[in-house]
Amino acid sequence: MVGVNYMSNQKRIEDYGINIGELPKGQLNKITDVKGVTVGHCTIDTYENKTGVTVILPVEGNIYTNKLIAASHILNGYGKSTGLMQIDEIGTLESIITLTNTLNVGLVYDAITEYAVEKCTEENIYLSTFNPLICECNDSYLNDIQKRVVGKEHVYKAIENATVDFEEGDIGAGKGMSCHQLKGGIGSASRIVTLDGVPYTIGVLVLSNHGLLKDLTIEGKNIGKKLSSQINVDENIDKGSIISIIATDIPLSSRQLRRICKRAVVGLSKVGSYMGHGSGEIIVGFSTGNVLKHGQNLDILNMRILSEERIDNVFRAVAECEEEAILNSMITANKVIGIKGRSREALKDYFKKGLCQI
Repeated sequence: MVGVNYMSNQKRIEDYGINIGELPKGQLNKITDVKGVTVGHCTIDTYENKTGVTVILPVEGNIYTNKLIAASHILNGYGKSTGLMQIDEIGTLESIITLTNTLNVGLVYDAITEYAVEKCTEENIYLSTFNPLICECNDSYLNDIQKRVVGKEHVYKAIENATVDFEEGDIGAGKGMSCHQLKGGIGSASRIVTLDGVPYTIGVLVLSNHGLLKDLTIEGKNIGKKLSSQINVDENIDKGSIISIIATDIPLSSRQLRRICKRAVVGLSKVGSYMGHGSGEIIVGFSTGNVLKHGQNLDILNMRILSEERIDNVFRAVAECEEEAILNSMITANKVIGIKGRSREALKDYFKKGLCQI
């Protein structure tokens, strides 16, 4: 079965009385509160395969001809993402951001390249170089990952499904992911900061696949230890990963974005991540505040950037968003039974049972 993304009507962590941070939230409290950003999913849900693909479209038009300032930061580098080297060297994003499982990176890379060629051909641009950004987590606990079932049709369907009010949890790339040995997946959050009297938005989307149950912490309370007595878990080594995508409309330099990306570790830590040897924590940030038009025949480009003295609330916003996005990825997810009868329980079921009182 291939899933289609519909308008979201899910209960999120704030609906359970959990309020993260102090900054005001965006209208949807999602990464798509940043104008122009949309998110789409395509889910593969069969007996053998629990997987899929999620795309983040950073702009309304062709991202290759409307490049954005970008940066990345690696907390622990046990990952197979593509495109990070050029982003760090040049400081720009020219690709749709795509999330999938580890062994499907190559096939998704091919699909995104074909899509970029098609879009540029429509604009009479000959695409001779391109830097696809494909990020991954390993969903092999629930998914028969060797079958590599995510193909071009699934990538294109995710792009077609891209919308502002997208679903979270066990959908798209998040279908087979685990978080703190419960069900993880796609989660998002946003915050508003005011600069020079103007409201700006910071949004985060995560693909969560990390952490141990015993470490799960919500609002400073280690609920994981209590849940450990209720749920049988398979191992005590954190081999998981998390991909965090940060979007904002604040005009920033690539260097500033990299500083902001580093603050995702605050939110990760507050939920109880210890970033094990086999984990991959990859953060990518981009800003829509400056658009670099393709083919500009100029030697000097005009750009705006944030005053360094005003960056503290942006740091806080990213930390709050990261924490809440992880919790949203868990609380919106359903229990999933995957290959070999393995399963991941849904956090929301234990909230309903009163076992997660904060």
